[in-house]
Amino acid sequence: MEIPKIVGAGLVVIGAGIGIGRIGGSAMDAIARQPEATGKIQTAMLIAAALIEGIGFAALFAVN
Repeated sequence: MEIPKIVGAGLVVIGAGIGIGRIGGSAMDAIARQPEATGKIQTAMLIAAALIEGIGFAALFAVN
C-alpha cells in the first residue's frame, strides 16, 4: 500500500510546482504591463506562493 502514497505525494509536488510557476509567469506579465505596480504585484505573488507551498507541505505530511 506504499505506492499510492508515493504517487499522491508526487502529484502534490507537481501540482504545487505548476501553481507557483503559473503565479510567477502571471506576475511577470503583470509587471511588464504595469511596472509602477511592481511592489503590489510581488507582494500578492509571494503571499499566493506561500499559501500554495503551505498546502503542499500539509498534504505531504498528511500522506505520511
